[in-house]
Amino acid sequence: MATPEERLAAMGLAVPEVPAPVAAYVPAVRSGSHVFTSGQLPMRSGELITVGKVGGAVTAEEAYACAQQCALNALAAVRSVIGDLSAVKRVVKVVVFVASTPDFSGQPQVANGVSELLGEVFGDAGVHARSAVGVAVLPLDAPVEVELVVEV
Repeated sequence: MATPEERLAAMGLAVPEVPAPVAAYVPAVRSGSHVFTSGQLPMRSGELITVGKVGGAVTAEEAYACAQQCALNALAAVRSVIGDLSAVKRVVKVVVFVASTPDFSGQPQVANGVSELLGEVFGDAGVHARSAVGVAVLPLDAPVEVELVVEV
């Protein structure tokens, strides 16, 4: 059976290094059998891959890609705490914040960038509870931010 990293590689993706926090927090914390990530932005190589509001300067398709990058960064944060993503028993909860214009209502479709990726990587264990929330602004003018809770 393929590992989560092998499944990502088959998709042409990889878990990056953990992005450095942009304030006073740690990327992830383990409590008992759960790992909670801090909100992860769509950072790649130390920079946001895009900025702005979804429904304005950022298209829904670009935001979906941002959500995928956030998910990869969240997986990096999880791996930094547990050492191996194969130890993930279940993705429990996903929270996706979408900085969007007042008339944009496609937050669930943006959040699918995370949900579909986790389903591909973890199979049935990647099926999770989720919230997709529209917000006025996110740190650094990021269009998307993602939090994960996983059971290990």
